[in-house]
Amino acid sequence: MGPNSCKMAAHRFIWNSNLNPITASLNSKQAEAVTAPNQHMLVLAGAGSGKTRVLVHRLAWLFEHENISPFRVLAVTFTNKAAGALRSRIEDLFHCSTQGMWIGTFHGIAHRLLRMHYEQAGLPQTFQILDSDDQYRQIRRVLKSLNIDEAQWPPKESQRFINNQKDQGLRPGQISGYQDPNKAMQVKIYDAYERLCAQNQVIDFAELLLRAYDLWHKNPALLKEYRQRFQHILVDEFQDTNTIQYAWLKMLVDENNVMMAVGDDDQSIYGWRGAQIENIHRFQHDFPNVKTVRLEQNYRSTKTILAAANAVISHNTDRLGKELWTDGEAGTPILLYAAFNELDEARFIVSRIQQAIEQNYKRDEIAILYRSNAQSRVLEEALIHAGVPYRIYGGLRFFERAEIKIALAYLRLLVTPEDDPAFERIVNVPARGLGDKTLDSIRELAKQNQCPLWQASKIMLEQNLLPGRAANALGLFVNLIETMAASVKDLPLKEQFEQVLQASGLIELYENDRDEKNEGRLENLAELVTAASQYAPEQLDNMTPLSAFLAHAVLESGEAQAEAYETCVQLMTLHSSKGLEFPLVFIAGMEDELFPARASMEDHKRLEEERRLCYVGMTRAMRRLVITYSEYRRLYGENKMHTPSRFLREIPKTCLEEVRMKTSITSPVSLQSGNERRFISSAPGLKSDDGVWHVGQMVAHDKFGEGVIINYEGTGPQARVQVKFKTTGIKWLVAAYANLKAGA
Repeated sequence: MGPNSCKMAAHRFIWNSNLNPITASLNSKQAEAVTAPNQHMLVLAGAGSGKTRVLVHRLAWLFEHENISPFRVLAVTFTNKAAGALRSRIEDLFHCSTQGMWIGTFHGIAHRLLRMHYEQAGLPQTFQILDSDDQYRQIRRVLKSLNIDEAQWPPKESQRFINNQKDQGLRPGQISGYQDPNKAMQVKIYDAYERLCAQNQVIDFAELLLRAYDLWHKNPALLKEYRQRFQHILVDEFQDTNTIQYAWLKMLVDENNVMMAVGDDDQSIYGWRGAQIENIHRFQHDFPNVKTVRLEQNYRSTKTILAAANAVISHNTDRLGKELWTDGEAGTPILLYAAFNELDEARFIVSRIQQAIEQNYKRDEIAILYRSNAQSRVLEEALIHAGVPYRIYGGLRFFERAEIKIALAYLRLLVTPEDDPAFERIVNVPARGLGDKTLDSIRELAKQNQCPLWQASKIMLEQNLLPGRAANALGLFVNLIETMAASVKDLPLKEQFEQVLQASGLIELYENDRDEKNEGRLENLAELVTAASQYAPEQLDNMTPLSAFLAHAVLESGEAQAEAYETCVQLMTLHSSKGLEFPLVFIAGMEDELFPARASMEDHKRLEEERRLCYVGMTRAMRRLVITYSEYRRLYGENKMHTPSRFLREIPKTCLEEVRMKTSITSPVSLQSGNERRFISSAPGLKSDDGVWHVGQMVAHDKFGEGVIINYEGTGPQARVQVKFKTTGIKWLVAAYANLKAGA
C-alpha cells in the first residue's frame, strides 16, 4: 500500500474507537455471524436484516480479533455499487484506504487476476475487453467470414448461445449434442469467434470468469498460492451465482481457508439470466461443517407487511427456511384497490400519492413497482397530468425507449418527409443494406443542394447517382414510406400504428430474435398501439390525429418530467427494486397473466421465482404498502379481463384493507317492487331478457361461472355490477364488457 494508506501494526487497522466493541450495535444473530469461529458459514440474510452491516463487521472482526491481514481476505459481490458501498463502509470504520484489498465484483476480481497473470492465462499483456455491442459486431464478422446468412442465424442468438456456454464453463470442444444441426452450427460459430478474439487480442465479459477459472485449473501451483493467500472468502448475494462463478469459488477453497456465503434463497429472482438458486442449497453439501445463521429480524418493514410477505413466500417449496419478524410497530393494513381498468388504476395510485405528499411524504420516499416496463406508460401519463415529477429508476421513460423512438420516427416521416432526424434514425432500421458510404453520399448531396435528406435521396434515385445495389435498397425505402403514407392516410389512429409497425418490419425484426430484451420491445410497441387507441386530443388545432399524437409524445417526454435536481416519485420494475427501500410502495398490476407472468403460469420453477419476485416487491415497503389490480386491462394492444393474482389470495385477509375511490356517480334508474331493487342499465353488454336486472338475480359468466348480483354502481359505459360467484368469489365487473347472461 502507498504512503497515504492507513497505518498498520501487525496487519491491524486503526479501529474507530467510537464503534468499539465491534458487536455493540448488532443483534444476537448478527453478532453470531460476525464472531463465528473459522469455519464455512452460510448466512441466510432476510430482506432488511442488516446484511451489509454483518459483512462489514465480519471483516472488522477478522482484522481486529483474528489478526487476519486485510490483504488475505477476498470479498466478492455482484455489482460495482455494492462493492463500492462495502469499501466505503470499511473506510469509514477504519479511517483508511481500501486500495490493494481484494474487494470487488466477480468480473472485477477476475480481470485483476488476468492482468497479474496474463502469460499463464494465455493472454497478451495489452488484451482488451469487449462490451456487449463490440461482441455483437465481432460475431457479425464471424458470420460474414463463414458465409452464414444473418437472417437465418441472427447474431444476437449466437451471442446468447456463446455467453450461456461460457457461463456453464464450456468451450466449443466440450459441448455435446452435435446430432442437433442448430446446435452444431452455433458451436461452429462459437469456435470461429474464439479464434477471431484470440487474433484480435480481445476477450468478452463472460470470458473473464471462464479464463480466470482456467487460469487456476491449468496452474495448480498458482491455485495453491491463492488458496494460501485468501484465508477468508466472503461472498455476497450468493443466491445469484451461476455455474462458473460457483465452480470458481469452489476451486479456490481447500482445508486451509473458509468461506462465508451471504444470501437469501427467497430473493433469488434472476434465474432468467443464469443465476442458479440450487447453488445456495448445494453449499451446505459441498463444503464440510457448514454453520448456518439465519438473520430474520427485519429493520425495514412493519409487522403487517412482514406477515403478508411471509405468508406469500411460504407457498414456495424446498426453501431453506426463514421467517422475517420485527419488534417495530404493527403499522397500517395493506391497501388493496380493484380498479375498473388500467386508467382507473393509474388515477387511483396518483391520487394516493398526492394525499401522501400532503401528509408530508417526500416524493423520493414513494415508489411504484410493476412487472412489465410496458405498464409504465399509463402511470407516467397520470403523473404528468397531475403535475407530479417522477423518474424511471434504472431505465428510460416510455417515449424515450429506442424502439418507441424508431416507431415514432417512421410515423413522423409519413407526416413530414423533410424530417432529417427521423430519416437518419430509420433509414437502415431494420437493416436494408444501406452502408455508411451511401448515407454519406446522401448527406453530401443534401448539403450541396441545401435540401432535406429525403429530397436528396429522390434526386440520387432519379439521376442514377448510386451503384445498383445501393440504389435498389434506397429505392425500396423511399417506396415503403410513400406507400405507407398513402395507405394509412384515412385510417383510424390505432390502425395507422398497427399497419406501420408491421409494414416497416419492426415487428418482424424483434420477433425473429425473441430474447428477453426483444420480448420487452414487442410489448412496448404493442403498448404504443394501446396509447394510440386511447388518445383523444381535446382539440386538433388544424392538425391530423397523427400529428397531434406525435406532438403529444414529444411533450410527454419533455419538460413535464422531473429535472435532475428535483425530488421525484420513483417508477421501476420489480426486478430493479431489489436492494432498495421506500416508506410508501405501490405494486401495480397484480393480476394473473401479468404478475405472475403468463409464461410462468404452468411452469412450477418459474412460478416460484415469480413468487419470490412478489416477496421482494412487498419487502421494499417500510411503512405503507398499496397493491392494485385491474378487472380489465388493455396491455400489449389487447383488451382482456383478468383475475386477481394468485399471490393476492395468499395474503392473509387480516393484513388487507380493500379500498374504493370516492366518486360522485349516482345510482342508475331504480324501480321499486316491494323490497326488490331493480335497475335498468344503458351500458352495452349488460341486459337481461326484459332489459332489466335486479339485485339478487342469478347470472352466468363465461369465465367465472354462475353467481348472483349483490350490488351495482354508476351509469352508462362506466356502470359496474358486483356479483358473488359460486366458485370464484365476489367480483366487480364493468358492464360494457361483462356479457352476463340470465342464470337459472
